[in-house]
Amino acid sequence: MNPAVGEVGPIVTWFVLSEGSIRPTVFLGTSSDRIGSPEGTQSYYATASRSLGSLPATVYGTLNYSEWDEGWNVPFGAYVEIVPRVSVQPMYDGERTHAILTYARDRASVSLVYAWLEDFGIAASFGW
Repeated sequence: MNPAVGEVGPIVTWFVLSEGSIRPTVFLGTSSDRIGSPEGTQSYYATASRSLGSLPATVYGTLNYSEWDEGWNVPFGAYVEIVPRVSVQPMYDGERTHAILTYARDRASVSLVYAWLEDFGIAASFGW
């Protein structure tokens, strides 16, 4: 979903490998391109993530093809649980930096997004 241009599009994720004792989680996917992208631009990505042992944190790196840029970029970031159900996620999307503070419960979450470290927004998600 890209509300800035009134667009709803596909988000698809395929989990290829789950994290093992020595291997990272790997998944492939597509979604609208990054925050601020023009209507009709998708990204296609392969991401690897790994939890950091006993720390309440996971790091990730992505190889991403951006239709907006018509080229490749390398987003990366981390997910850090501050207290149960509350996390912070600093990230670089291949062009700009963002930070997200999330409260999650069961199959729903609400996030405060600090896009480009300039503008605030709110995101909500739910599943079944």
